[in-house]
Amino acid sequence: MWVVTQNPSDFPGKFVAREWLIGAGCQAVTLNHHVADTLEAVRAMLPAGLVVLPRDPSDDAVIVESWI
Repeated sequence: MWVVTQNPSDFPGKFVAREWLIGAGCQAVTLNHHVADTLEAVRAMLPAGLVVLPRDPSDDAVIVESWI
């Protein structure tokens, strides 16, 4: 899964897509990430074939969307 954020503390003013491993008993961010100036640019860096999940109201404020 990839989580796209806007303006995270480690990349202020940027969009960041971070890869997460999600499974039975496992939720861990990997070292894989992409950084861009726009949402469209960071989306273009994601692997093909993913499906977008819109932001849930309970998500952290920096989360824009997730891709699985």
